[in-house]
Amino acid sequence: MAAISASQVKELRERTGLGMMECKKALTEAGGDIDTAIENLRKNSGLKAAKKAGRTAAEGAVVTRVAEDGSYGVMVEINSETDFVARDDNFTAFADRVADAFFAAKSEDVAAIMEGELEEAREQLVQKIGENIGVRRSVVVEAPEGARVGEYVHGGRIGVLTVIQGGTAEAAKDVAMHVAAINPAVALPENMPQEKLDAEKAIILAQPDMAGKPENIAEKMVQGRLKKYLAENSLTEQAFVKDPNQTVAEYVKAAGGEVIGFTRFEVGEGIEKEEVDFAKEVMEQAQRS
Repeated sequence: MAAISASQVKELRERTGLGMMECKKALTEAGGDIDTAIENLRKNSGLKAAKKAGRTAAEGAVVTRVAEDGSYGVMVEINSETDFVARDDNFTAFADRVADAFFAAKSEDVAAIMEGELEEAREQLVQKIGENIGVRRSVVVEAPEGARVGEYVHGGRIGVLTVIQGGTAEAAKDVAMHVAAINPAVALPENMPQEKLDAEKAIILAQPDMAGKPENIAEKMVQGRLKKYLAENSLTEQAFVKDPNQTVAEYVKAAGGEVIGFTRFEVGEGIEKEEVDFAKEVMEQAQRS
């Protein structure tokens, strides 16, 4: 039997939307004939998952795993089309299985981890539930020597991994909880990208009360407002959500630590959701019938 080439697998994937392993298996069974492989897939409902692949999956769950010693953590976003399915036991079991795989491999390579059994499990879940299911992204956060990773997941939709030097596991988790609630732009003021500072400075200079101010006065006002902007948007300078009388940096310092950084995932962020006008859809369907 002729070997199945990568180009054949690629073409079948493009024409069906199925996973690499599923396409390779179908091509092998069809002796390398792409049209026969598609026909066979249609016969055994293998294309049911592909039909769902084009639909927007912007709901789902964020799952985290952190090593017992706090040396590293993994966070994964798994998507579904509806929040209802995201709460389904079959979906959550799949999400946990996926997170365990990423954690065990200490990897954020979605394509590599989802090959084989996990991809087959995903396709089976799509056929069982009837919605598009996908693993969107993963991140591995490693703590340098003497530091630890903390984790917090809010409602299954917002996940955070933090890194603090020293301190306690409780402090690392509390900081992750703060990040989930407040969503700071950066961990430290010096982490703020220069382009954001430049954009904020332009906004400040355009404000009515800046008009006609001498250059030296205007510059002092700009610097003062930039300092406030950095305080409001930097994790360490924000009022700690569990005790607004101290900053996050002060809270962590009291626990014997120092904030290094964080990573925050929120389900569906950055995905353009398709707005469906159900009334219009029903009306159009009625007109066609």
